Amino acid sequence: MQTILYALLPISFLIFLGYTFKRIEFPSLEFWHHADKFTYYVLFPSLLIYKLSTASLDDINGFAFVSAGVITLLILTLLSMFLSKFIFLFEGKAFTSVYQGAIRFNSYVFLALTATILGDNGLVLAALLMTFMIPVINILCILIFSMYTSNQKIDIVSFFKSIIKNPLIIGCVVGGFLNYFGIRLFLPLEKTLGILSSATLPLGLLSVGVGLHIKHINEVKMELFSSLFIKLAIFPAFIFFIARALNVEGDALAVLVIFGSMPTASSAYILAKQLGGDTKLMSAIITTETLVSILSISAILMLFNSYFH
Repeated sequence: MQTILYALLPISFLIFLGYTFKRIEFPSLEFWHHADKFTYYVLFPSLLIYKLSTASLDDINGFAFVSAGVITLLILTLLSMFLSKFIFLFEGKAFTSVYQGAIRFNSYVFLALTATILGDNGLVLAALLMTFMIPVINILCILIFSMYTSNQKIDIVSFFKSIIKNPLIIGCVVGGFLNYFGIRLFLPLEKTLGILSSATLPLGLLSVGVGLHIKHINEVKMELFSSLFIKLAIFPAFIFFIARALNVEGDALAVLVIFGSMPTASSAYILAKQLGGDTKLMSAIITTETLVSILSISAILMLFNSYFH
């Protein structure tokens, strides 16, 4: 329990520090906008290439590990659609935000927490999982938008191009390629990536705090509560039992549970804005899930901790 708290508290402090910097506009709001882009397009891929290219992937049962994540996403998609249609009767635009809140994950927090609790092995497993989860999640989200909104902006070709160009996926693929073929980077380049990597997670967590909009929390609706409950309670429970059924254990099981416990991604707001979702609700969901997850992640990891060893 103490280890989990010690892992979560620095992450929480950095997020709140980022929010504080935004409130006092230090050094400026424009700075944080550019810092977030720099982290996403430069630092994050550097971290993924560096860690994956030098990692040992021999002992990982990748098929069962990734399958547990994919199966959970599909089950939660069907469950969310069922609840929306027959119980809560959510309006279409609102449901797209509920759905994004229920299945997306914050990659900054995910990598930071796995690295803190499980070290480099956890970070590598997290990167491997992200390689497959990011495309699957984006495809599912686009399908939901096409079904629940009358928006005409959905361009399938552009959508798949955006997945292929995603810097996180590029970083994972390049790092995995180098690892698989046993290619070592030019040593000064490898050390450069290592130095860049060290700045990724703290700057990313500060950006998470900058992205919080506390004032939107008063947008309390059944939509917000349902998305919150699915993401922070049902998702980690489902992924745990599905992973156990597939005989996933140890660090791989821990990474899957951490993945399922993550708050939704801030990028969900961008997609909601582009494709006609409920942006105010999406902002409230992102902020609320991020704040509540600080407590819920602790509870989930302590509940399942004995199964990770």
